[in-house]
Amino acid sequence: MYTQPAIGVAIIGTGGIARAHARACREVEGIELVAICDVSPEALARFGEEWHVRVSSRYPSVEALTEAIAPDIAIISTWGISHAAMGIHLAQSKRVRAILCEKPFTMDAREAVALVDACRASGTLIAEAFKFRHHPVHLEIQRRIDAGIIGEIVSVRSAFCQSVGAANRRPEANWRWDRARGGGSVYDLACYNIHHARHVFGCEPTSVYASGQFEGEVDVASSIVLTFPGERTAVISVAHNTWRAHDVEIGGTHGQLRLENPWNNEDQPVTLVQMTAEGTQSTVFEPVYQFGEQLRHLADCVRTGAPHRIPPEDSVSQMQTIDAVFRSLRSGEAAHLVGNGPEGSKIQ
Repeated sequence: MYTQPAIGVAIIGTGGIARAHARACREVEGIELVAICDVSPEALARFGEEWHVRVSSRYPSVEALTEAIAPDIAIISTWGISHAAMGIHLAQSKRVRAILCEKPFTMDAREAVALVDACRASGTLIAEAFKFRHHPVHLEIQRRIDAGIIGEIVSVRSAFCQSVGAANRRPEANWRWDRARGGGSVYDLACYNIHHARHVFGCEPTSVYASGQFEGEVDVASSIVLTFPGERTAVISVAHNTWRAHDVEIGGTHGQLRLENPWNNEDQPVTLVQMTAEGTQSTVFEPVYQFGEQLRHLADCVRTGAPHRIPPEDSVSQMQTIDAVFRSLRSGEAAHLVGNGPEGSKIQ
């Protein structure tokens, strides 16, 4: 029987991804969904009824929420364009202990610095919501890399592609086609691949080259090459306009790791394939709910004071790299990063 006090969670923004977080609140022991927030009265009512949130715990603005209650955790699941403002308000209110911010963390590195600074000043824990980092298969991949099983990491190749039907390829039908709301394949998809590559190499890229396809103002497909120290590379393909591709290969001097469905694999088994001179080994991981694992880890950090797997400084560096991707997409040339760190983007 669970005996510790429940961790109270407020969800800000009640769109599609919020349902995944609400399910996590329902399924993770010791978690209670105590409030929801949305500027749309219709969306707020619909979500509240679906997840049995009482009317008095539904708020029309983040300001109203923080005036009324002090949840342990606030989950920002609004469009990316508002993440920085929402997070800064939450931090400055000093009414929450931790913030889980959906990806992309912010729209650029300067916003990321402002958000992290606000959280640091108020003593608020903030973490970016890369759910895959908490899946047992990715924890095992990191263990094998750290153990040197496949040698020094030389290359990473990953894809995250999915086809969006013509009817939904319009700004009014799908935020992914709306630049003003943070749409596009880089913000929506490549952020996963970029974060993964940076984590696997354990350092920041020195240069970025990207090319893409555009519909209107948004990038619907992007090919990205990240160069890391030692001329090691990550090659990334993402798209909203191609057949599904969803895989990762990590190449080392002594072997390779392969994983299908590395990002979106809710309630599905996944198989990690390891190839070395000793042969090929396949390990099947049972289905897990990644949003639940993510929330459980954050709640443990809140309770114990332990560091989060994704520190805020990492999210600043992530946005610096994404800034470089957009610089390269616009110019058609490589963007070089110098001193990638929390003081802000330095792109040549």
